[in-house]
Amino acid sequence: MSTFYIMLLSSIALIAGLILLVMSSDKFIEHSALVAEKLNVSPMVIGITLVALGTSAPEMVVSAIAAFDQAPEIAVGNVIGSNIANIALVFGITLLFSSVPIAK
Repeated sequence: MSTFYIMLLSSIALIAGLILLVMSSDKFIEHSALVAEKLNVSPMVIGITLVALGTSAPEMVVSAIAAFDQAPEIAVGNVIGSNIANIALVFGITLLFSSVPIAK
């Protein structure tokens, strides 16, 4: 196979994956709201729980694989890097929309 076909196939797979990700996440949130309604749980609680699990799941998987492979430095680096990125992104996006008052 030539390089062109490999790149084309990779691009198609990436686009298809992104489309499936958006569609499945939409359905997941929709059905989570239905579950919250049936269990008389606040949609805010379900939303916060889903966001927490969704952002932590990749780090948990990588850390578990690193632990099984006897590579604790990867697990620790993953946790530290994830926390730095999450904090920077949250503060950065917040600062895009409003200022944060700081007392002298």
